[in-house]
Amino acid sequence: MGVTASSTASARPPVLRRLGAPLTALAAATVPTVFVAVVDPNAPGHYPTCPFLAFTGWWCPGCGGLRCVHALAHGDLSGALHDNAPAVLLFAVLAVLWVRWVWAAVSGGPAPGLALGARRWVLVALLLLVFTVVRNLPIGAGLAPPLV
Repeated sequence: MGVTASSTASARPPVLRRLGAPLTALAAATVPTVFVAVVDPNAPGHYPTCPFLAFTGWWCPGCGGLRCVHALAHGDLSGALHDNAPAVLLFAVLAVLWVRWVWAAVSGGPAPGLALGARRWVLVALLLLVFTVVRNLPIGAGLAPPLV
């Protein structure tokens, strides 16, 4: 008794089960986003100070990330870009990857992977380093979030 093409196709899990992981990931991202949308990071005392900023006086690449999420949650794209432009880019990339993941789950295809080679990781690290340095110089003051 051999396995036929029709029996292997029917062995595929139902679409709701295949959507389980992407929907769980969406919930895991939504819960903290809603919290940051409600608890304003622009108001002092709600969140701890960035340790890198506290020790060095420099904005790190992540500084302004919570404010960026807060701005995006309220539909303020320009404010989000001002607070942390790389985070906005990261969120856009993650959204596209998530949509691809959902599409693969619905269509029954394999989950898409994301393979960045060593050269691309080095490029990302260098871009974040340049962003960090520029946002801490007078010329890049527009890239730094406001002090609270």
